[in-house]
Amino acid sequence: MDTVPEPVGELRITAPHRELLDQVLDKWSLDVLNELCERPRRFNELRRAVPAVTQKSLTATLRRLERNGIVERVLLSSRPVAVEYRITPLGKTLRHPVEVLLGWAAAQLPAIERARDAFDLGLTASP
Repeated sequence: MDTVPEPVGELRITAPHRELLDQVLDKWSLDVLNELCERPRRFNELRRAVPAVTQKSLTATLRRLERNGIVERVLLSSRPVAVEYRITPLGKTLRHPVEVLLGWAAAQLPAIERARDAFDLGLTASP
């Protein structure tokens, strides 16, 4: 049986924390970061790798990640000039915490699905 470690101190989520987490863990950021961890990519390569994302959403996601220092935009000296996106050293530090969250989600998903089912049954059983 897994044991849950006791909290070390008070868990405080301030507005700056919330803003950063919202921007780094939003709908498309993890998919984009996953692609950029493999290798640098051009915009259209990212669009093909994450086909459900719109051009507008991908542009906004890349700008947020760039603003936060997670991704860098590099101009390539080619004709015509091209842009490539790369994960920064700071961005690479996100890998471990994201893996921990994904590991937690994978381990707890059966319990979460049981809780959802019980909740949904309670909703449908109510008058």
